[in-house]
Amino acid sequence: MFQRILVAVDPSPARHTAVRLVGELAQLHGAEVRVIHVAAQAASVAAIVPLEDDAEAKAVLDEAVAALREQGVKVEGTLAKGLTTQIAEAISETAAEFGADLIVLSPHHRSALEALFQPRVSDAVAHHTGAAVLLAPEDPDQT
Repeated sequence: MFQRILVAVDPSPARHTAVRLVGELAQLHGAEVRVIHVAAQAASVAAIVPLEDDAEAKAVLDEAVAALREQGVKVEGTLAKGLTTQIAEAISETAAEFGADLIVLSPHHRSALEALFQPRVSDAVAHHTGAAVLLAPEDPDQT
């Protein structure tokens, strides 16, 4: 059913559940996986400010790729940078380039007011892709 799965990871603990789920799905379907991590940046009046340094971003990506390889999954990783408002676009573009038929994301809980000013990444990705989008359930032990 799913042959090419894109999983987007971030520094939150929820990434572990998403990676585990993707590993199980990939094994079940014999799917290839691409992991993407978008190192978020914020724009201030005078500059673009990274919200995590390059080493931290690479560590998040490498950890996910290694976990999937340990499960015997064919996987590659992509590290991107983007403003917080561009994360969904980066994920959607990577999914299209990879030919993903499933995108797996970790949920992020925000208030309705926050979502008004900046849509949830999962909502924005779902509206800009032809692939199925799955929100990985949160592990209550990691929240």
